[in-house]
Amino acid sequence: MIVIVNKYFMRKGFAGITLWPFVILRNKGLKQDPVFLNHERIHYKQQAELLVIPFYIWYFLEFILKYAFYKDPYLTYRNLSFEREAYSHERDLAYCSKRKLWSFTRFLSRKA
Repeated sequence: MIVIVNKYFMRKGFAGITLWPFVILRNKGLKQDPVFLNHERIHYKQQAELLVIPFYIWYFLEFILKYAFYKDPYLTYRNLSFEREAYSHERDLAYCSKRKLWSFTRFLSRKA
């Protein structure tokens, strides 16, 4: 995981993004935030297990399908399986070491 700080790459409202093998942060203070970095580390693991390109395809398709239901970009984003897993476990700093493959699939349904 290679961490880069670049405030111009990020849209307003976004603090960071994982684009395997990079984690791009809006400001360097986030490099010291273990919870935020763990959230991005979870995305790093998700991307690696899906061999990167399929991750982005899945993420995009899930976003389109769920947007039809939520009709709000932020609600859609927060309800994507990848984001639900990351937000649910971002405070567990040991999660990545014990995480099972395809753990995000437990968050596909709205009732996870």
